[in-house]
Amino acid sequence: MTTQQELVRFLEDRFACAQACTDCSRACVLRVSRSGPDVTDHEALVRRKAQLCAEVCDATCRMLAEQNLQEEPSLRSQVKWCLLVCLECAQVLDAQPGAEADAQACRDCARACTEFLATLN
Repeated sequence: MTTQQELVRFLEDRFACAQACTDCSRACVLRVSRSGPDVTDHEALVRRKAQLCAEVCDATCRMLAEQNLQEEPSLRSQVKWCLLVCLECAQVLDAQPGAEADAQACRDCARACTEFLATLN
């Protein structure tokens, strides 16, 4: 049985995770839109990672925003996947000049995912 306080924390962390996913997705989409058609191999890698990150964050946000309660294992898997993709994207963005804020958005999302997962335990 969950207490009212546990339920409130769950919902707050769920919202924070969804918001972080939205922010990360927006940063990644903007990063992709800034790259031109003639890109180096590293820039192409950044584009692919940022695109994947945006898609995973968007899917995670949609899942978290649904009113009905999903199966906990499915929710946990989606949030873990988001966390990992965000960390991978942040690592790739670290090597991209001018991408510090985008990398931080990915790390913020990964941290929010970690915090949300803690409420599921």
